[in-house]
Amino acid sequence: MTTPSNGSPFTGRGWAFPLRTTASGGIALVEGDVEIAEAIRLVLGTAKGERPMRPEFGCGIHDLVFAPTDPSLLGQVEAEVRASLRRWEPRITVLEVVASPDDDDSGTVWITVRYLVRDTDDPRNLVFPFYSLPPEE
Repeated sequence: MTTPSNGSPFTGRGWAFPLRTTASGGIALVEGDVEIAEAIRLVLGTAKGERPMRPEFGCGIHDLVFAPTDPSLLGQVEAEVRASLRRWEPRITVLEVVASPDDDDSGTVWITVRYLVRDTDDPRNLVFPFYSLPPEE
């Protein structure tokens, strides 16, 4: 087994997401913290039911796209993100999830995920945009 540059076989190495190629035409690979961050984005960016062969994979935030941006929505987003990452990303411990509305765009909620990479005890954070339909004026 090849050990990634961070010294951990658990963290892993995989295809870059979104899928891209190298200058020589091969599939671009990522490893370590970059691979984990891309995996988190993949979980959060996939709606449950989107993958026919794995319909339970993904995050339930996409069911909330028509909900008004209010404290209830923010709490639901936080709960869905927390549950999805706990289920689908075993390489991290979710420390905190905070959903915050964008002051300039009523259709955007910024999701901040603070997590710990279990293999290295390295704290990280990631900000993911969630777009909903803004209310009609």
